[in-house]
Amino acid sequence: MKKLILIFILLIGLIVFLNFFTTNFSQVKTEILIPSSVEKTLPTKNVVRLAVPAVDEDGNGVMTTLVVEAVPGEGRVLTDINHLLFFIDTQNSIQIAKTVAQNITGIDTSKIDLIYQIETNASAIGGPSAGAALTIATIAALENKTLNQKVGITGTINPDGSIGPVGGIEEKAKASKAAGIEIFLVPEGQGTQVSYTPKRECKKIGPILYCTTEYIINKVDVSKSVGIQVKEVSNIQEALKYFFSG
Repeated sequence: MKKLILIFILLIGLIVFLNFFTTNFSQVKTEILIPSSVEKTLPTKNVVRLAVPAVDEDGNGVMTTLVVEAVPGEGRVLTDINHLLFFIDTQNSIQIAKTVAQNITGIDTSKIDLIYQIETNASAIGGPSAGAALTIATIAALENKTLNQKVGITGTINPDGSIGPVGGIEEKAKASKAAGIEIFLVPEGQGTQVSYTPKRECKKIGPILYCTTEYIINKVDVSKSVGIQVKEVSNIQEALKYFFSG
C-alpha cells in the first residue's frame, strides 16, 4: 500500500514538473537577427550640370549644357518635353547611361527619379554622341559629387561601360577650348584624326584622256592642331578619374 502511494506521488510530481518545463520552454523565443542591407537613398535632390560639345547642322562645334537631377521617386526616367532633342537614339543613350551608372555606383535606382535636360538649340545635337557625358553626369548626380568643369568628353556609351567612337572630334575640341575646357576626353583611337584628300591626275594618250584618282592620307593630332589637352579613354571608369579629380 505504501509503495502504491509513493508511486502515485512520484507520478504526480513528474506530471507537474513536465507541465512546468513545457510551459516555460514554449515561452522562450529564439530570434535570428539578420542585418538589413544598407540602402543608399537621396535625402534631397542632387543636380549636376555638365558642358557637352556637339556639332550643329552647319558642321560647326557648339557647346550644350546637360542637366541631370536625381530626386527621391519611383525609378522613373524623365526628360524635358519642352526640348525636341530627345530623339529615339538619345533616349536609348539615357537608358544605357542609367544602367551603367547603377552598375558602377551600386545604387538601386528603383526609388530614385532621374530627370534629364539639354539646354541648347534643337539643331545642335543629335545621335548618341552624348552617351558618355550622360553617364558621367548620372553617376555624379546619384553620388552627389561635383564634376571638374575643366574637363569635357564626347563619345557613345555601351552597356558594358565602354566608350564608342563619334564624329566631329576637331569641331568639338575647338568648341570645348573656347568654352574654357582644358582637358578633352575622346574615345580610344580618336586623338588622331585621319582624313583622305583626293588627288586626280589625267594623262592624254593619243585621242584618249586617262584619269586616275589617288587618295592621300592626312593624320591630324587633335591636341596640337586645336591647342587643347586631349586624352583617350576606353571606358567610363577611366573618364571618371578626370572628372572627380582636381
